[in-house]
Amino acid sequence: MNQTPNESNIHVDSDWKAQAEAEREKLRKIDADRASATPENSHEKLPPADFRSIVGLLATQALSGLGAYGDPATGRVVVDLPGAQFAIDLLGVLVEKTKGNLSDEENKELTAILAELRSRFVQLTQMVAAQTARGGPASIAAPTATNTAGKDAPQKSKIIFPG
Repeated sequence: MNQTPNESNIHVDSDWKAQAEAEREKLRKIDADRASATPENSHEKLPPADFRSIVGLLATQALSGLGAYGDPATGRVVVDLPGAQFAIDLLGVLVEKTKGNLSDEENKELTAILAELRSRFVQLTQMVAAQTARGGPASIAAPTATNTAGKDAPQKSKIIFPG
């Protein structure tokens, strides 16, 4: 079959349609649950307000700035190195200000998380510097942790560096 240049050959997989509809239904249910939540029981869904949550919140912010979370729909990940550095620096402040006041387990967790984030920051900064030195665009291909189906599998995403 010959196509004119203005025609496009679009093939939509019926399994994909069913999966998309199932996802929409899940989102509708979540929205309905949120709408019916009362102030008394809405706190039950939140994690405990403890030291581990503070560390987790800052670590998640740093990972986000390092491009760990992408938009599966667009395949783009925005990297915010200054934002990631700020969150990592805040964790460093937390280490300094809590010296002698943490349990051995809390201290080991915080130290390990901080070391991992600093390592990732350095690696990504070196990738950006190498890309810039080659005169490349302000975007690079990098692996992400999940694919669009939400299953663990390597997938390439485009990382966009703002500014």
